Amino acid sequence: MNTLLISAAGLCGATILGSLMGFFIKELPHKWNDTILGYCAGIMLAASTIGLIVPAFDHRGNISWGFIAISVMAGAYFLNILDVVTPHLHHITGLDPEQHRGNGRTSHILLFVMAIALHKMPEGMAAGVSLNMGENGITDWTVTLGIAMQNIPEGMVVIAPLLLAGITRVRTFVISVSIGLLEVAGVALGFFLGNVSSTLLPILLAFAGGAMLYVTSDEMIPETHTHGYQKQATYALLLGFITLLMLD
Repeated sequence: MNTLLISAAGLCGATILGSLMGFFIKELPHKWNDTILGYCAGIMLAASTIGLIVPAFDHRGNISWGFIAISVMAGAYFLNILDVVTPHLHHITGLDPEQHRGNGRTSHILLFVMAIALHKMPEGMAAGVSLNMGENGITDWTVTLGIAMQNIPEGMVVIAPLLLAGITRVRTFVISVSIGLLEVAGVALGFFLGNVSSTLLPILLAFAGGAMLYVTSDEMIPETHTHGYQKQATYALLLGFITLLMLD
């Protein structure tokens, strides 16, 4: 239970910390924005593969490797279905500031929160599930650490557009706390589902890994390649990937 609380507090705290930092940085130049997102994408890529999908195959027991592969695809397809009814995160962060001003209606705020939830819930589930797979009683913190690291710059990136839209600082802070709480819910859900059955654990690991891969490929990487700074973003992605490998 202590590991669950630590993981939940760490992920939520990292998101809120990044959001608070975003209060002081109203707009990042595209060059730095894409570089930061590229680094986050590299961390997410390593966390989903090394921290989730590979362990899913290692812990599959009597489960067919083909079923694990299907679970990875199912995780991605699940987010694909949600994506149909949820606005893309890059549609919000990629707009020019002029298109944000005066657009502080509650409906838009709720859509923004839904867009964040598109990958915050699976991220939290990924961290919660991974807490169950440590060997010899030692908790594996790889996925939690990777997600927490990318939550800080991600919080900065997503809060700035809200401030530019003219949304009050109080309301913006409430949104950031709500985002953090969504991830806490994901951690708890992933932890308890993964703790129910050793058979269910590798399936959940693969499912969460597929969801994270989908977010990385469909949302994060394309956003870093739309402003002419794809080279910097690519090298940042490699650096992020190597960073998590070294921590692991």
